[in-house]
Amino acid sequence: MSDAPQFEDILYEVRGRAAWVIINRPNLYNAFRAQTIEELIAAFKLAADDRGVSSVVLTGAGDKAFCTGGDQSAKDGQYDGRGIVGLPIDEFQSIIRDIPKPVIARVNGFAIGGGNVFATLCDLTIAADTAKFGQVGPKVGSVDAGWGTAFLARHVGDKKAREIWFLNLTYTAQEAMEMGLVNKVVPAAELDDAVNEWTETLGQRSPTALALAKRSFNADSDNIRGISMLALNSVKMFYDTEESKEGMRAFKEKRAPDFHKYVK
Repeated sequence: MSDAPQFEDILYEVRGRAAWVIINRPNLYNAFRAQTIEELIAAFKLAADDRGVSSVVLTGAGDKAFCTGGDQSAKDGQYDGRGIVGLPIDEFQSIIRDIPKPVIARVNGFAIGGGNVFATLCDLTIAADTAKFGQVGPKVGSVDAGWGTAFLARHVGDKKAREIWFLNLTYTAQEAMEMGLVNKVVPAAELDDAVNEWTETLGQRSPTALALAKRSFNADSDNIRGISMLALNSVKMFYDTEESKEGMRAFKEKRAPDFHKYVK
C-alpha cells in the first residue's frame, strides 16, 4: 500500500496470520530511541487494524539481542521525542497490552532493561537457549517503576522481582522460564519454528474469543497502568537530578558511578 508507513528503525512483515515487528538496530543491540518507539507504535496499530492478522511477534534483528532498552548514545543520554520522559514509552507499553491479539516476545538474545520490560508485557514469551534477561536501572541511575516492577512481580513473585531490580543480575533463558518470565525455551536454531508453530495455532483460534480472553486477563492488572503513569512523572524528575546523570556519565566513561556524593 502506498500510504503504508516507511520505517527506518524497525521492520514490519506479515507472515501468514502473524505480524512480525522487528527492532532493526542490531549494531546497537536493538536499543531504542524516540523514533524507534514511534515506529513500534505505528506497526502495532497496523497489526491491530489488519483483520488477517491473528497475533503479533515482537523481536529484534540479528542473533545478539532482543532489545537492550534505551539508546544512551541518543541526545547525550536524554531523549528528544514527545512523552513524559522524552519518548512515548507508556503508549507503546499500553498498546502491547491493548491490542486485541496475542503478542509473542521472540527473545533471540539479550532482553535487558526496557527490553526485559517489553518481554514481560508480551502475552507469551519464547526464548532461545542463548537468551539473557535482566534489569540494570539502579546501576545507571534509572528505573521503570511501573510495568517493569509491579507487573514483573506478578510473573516471578515479589521477592524475585526485588532481586532482579536491586541486584541487577543476568539470568539465562532456562532460569527465566523457571521463575515464570518465559513460557518456552528452545535451541536458537529452532526459535523461528517454535514461534511459527504458536502463530499458526493462534491463527486457527477464534479472534473474538482471543480478544475477550486477553481483555479479561488485563482487567485484573490494569491498575498498574495508573502506577506506571505516576511513576513516569516521578522518574522524569529523577532524570533531571545529578544523581541520575552520574549514572549516565559513568556508563559512557566506562567507570563505576559514585551516586552517594549527590545524596543530600
